[in-house]
Amino acid sequence: MKSFIFSFFTLAVFTAPVFAQQKTVQKAVIQTPGVQDEACKTRIENFLVHEYGVSSVKADFKRHTVTVVWYTDRTNIENIKTALANMGYDADDIKADPEAYKRLPAACRHTVVRKDTAK
Repeated sequence: MKSFIFSFFTLAVFTAPVFAQQKTVQKAVIQTPGVQDEACKTRIENFLVHEYGVSSVKADFKRHTVTVVWYTDRTNIENIKTALANMGYDADDIKADPEAYKRLPAACRHTVVRKDTAK
């Protein structure tokens, strides 16, 4: 009987922290005008999925967005946007690193036509 109680107590002690650690995830959609085709999409998804704390990535080149799900205890949205900018892509309000932008494939380098300069 003592071994049963000891086993039950040991099990309770070691499994309690597992239930106490609830990982919260958050989801955001980031505007990325540089996602122009399937190659850009694959490039972003393969890069961001390896970032610490990122759970999943889905790039949409038709809508020029990247949907990211991450663990809030490991990273935040600003780190993810900065990673995108360091790859050479604009990410919402964070502009792409100019040197990284130059290394992007030509198809991924978007040109923005400003209304005030277009004739």
